[in-house]
Amino acid sequence: MSNRHSLIVLSSLAIATTFALGACKKPADGAAATDAKSADAAKSGDKPAQTIAGLPTDKDQVSYMVGLDMAKTLDPAKDEIDLDVMTKAIRSSFKGEKPLMDEKQAAAVREAFGQRMQLKTMQKMMTDAKKNGEEGEKFLAGNGKKPDVKTTASGLQYQVVSEGAGPKPKATDVVKVKYKGTTLDGKEFDSTDAHGGEPAMMPINRVIPGWSEGVQLMPVGSKYKFWIPAKLAYGEQGTPGGPIPPNATLVFDVELVSIEKAPAGAAQAPKK
Repeated sequence: MSNRHSLIVLSSLAIATTFALGACKKPADGAAATDAKSADAAKSGDKPAQTIAGLPTDKDQVSYMVGLDMAKTLDPAKDEIDLDVMTKAIRSSFKGEKPLMDEKQAAAVREAFGQRMQLKTMQKMMTDAKKNGEEGEKFLAGNGKKPDVKTTASGLQYQVVSEGAGPKPKATDVVKVKYKGTTLDGKEFDSTDAHGGEPAMMPINRVIPGWSEGVQLMPVGSKYKFWIPAKLAYGEQGTPGGPIPPNATLVFDVELVSIEKAPAGAAQAPKK
């Protein structure tokens, strides 16, 4: 979200899109009578196609769905919103009543709100980056003392789970791998299992530095575990809007299946 757009605008767009998609579904000629009957049933409050406890009519279900969508969209700003006032504005608008603020006033409020939320997001990112950085350094300092964990000059840490007998890939190679990536707390952010379980094709020179360095240490057929410091992963930014926090130390379990010729449109990295 830019500082010129509020989350409220995004929620409105989401709702409008939902309605627009529904409106775009034009029935076939032969289904016109059926659709007309369905429309009459909906207007009269008859039960919809699916039964949901507490939501007996189609209108109830649609209303609840819209509410859920709005709640998800507005969650980052929930501390900034008074639900009673927001509901008052919606009811007033639906009734065609004169709003309490005009377009110019709304634009000014929207601008100030966007700037405030942007500042709040930046402050949280800085706080999280400091916290994650300190936790990562502390973890790596202790982890590096384990007898089966090796640390490279760059700060990458790795453990040989099982050693293969094949060749080691070069930086210009494409490899076929199985992998799982987590944060230090064990939360998975990407894996080959999450994408169907088949090995993934990875160009080594187009992935995060720690992953690239680590895979080049592996003979084909090996399984290694990597602990990648933030400076060799996604750094202070993390993946904005994604699952990797700022300054996060990452953990990867990697099995090197083979070294392959680069196919057209090869995947870039485990960068979810």
